[in-house]
Amino acid sequence: MIARLFAFATIGWCLGFAAFMLLLPRPLEGNTTDAIVVPTGGAGRIDRGLELMRDHQARRMLVTGVAPGVRAADLARTYPGSAALFACCVDLGAEAVDTRSNAEETAGWVQRHGYRSIRLVTSDWHLPRARMELAAALGHHVVVLGDGVPGTPRLATLVNEYNKLLLRRIALWIGL
Repeated sequence: MIARLFAFATIGWCLGFAAFMLLLPRPLEGNTTDAIVVPTGGAGRIDRGLELMRDHQARRMLVTGVAPGVRAADLARTYPGSAALFACCVDLGAEAVDTRSNAEETAGWVQRHGYRSIRLVTSDWHLPRARMELAAALGHHVVVLGDGVPGTPRLATLVNEYNKLLLRRIALWIGL
């Protein structure tokens, strides 16, 4: 009985992981939102957010999880040609340290600005969990669109992220 249950759970995990890998989100095209949210931590995320801002896909952008002491001017130097965007339309959040606190920091920012729709720009492999956390923090009153930045993570990173996704989904289902 226990062996069958373990075998069933293992097969379920493997099928879920295969689906996770096959359904990694892609960049989202042609959808304008009130704002863009970019968690730090992955290559190409801020670049993608700035590209969307230049294309007028949102009015404002939050970069959440920025190291304390980093200023907009510092980031503007890192991303040439973006000084005007950083000066007018990009906010930096320095309180978040992980995906869950990114969602909490973002929820406060969204509430302060009264936004109804946001585009979450993060690595394709990170997007399912980040979007789940953000949707839980925001509730049903804000539409969250996912915009996956293609990456090349190692298999261990993908397995770890999938396990975190499963555990956090269970925690949210039971109210933790």
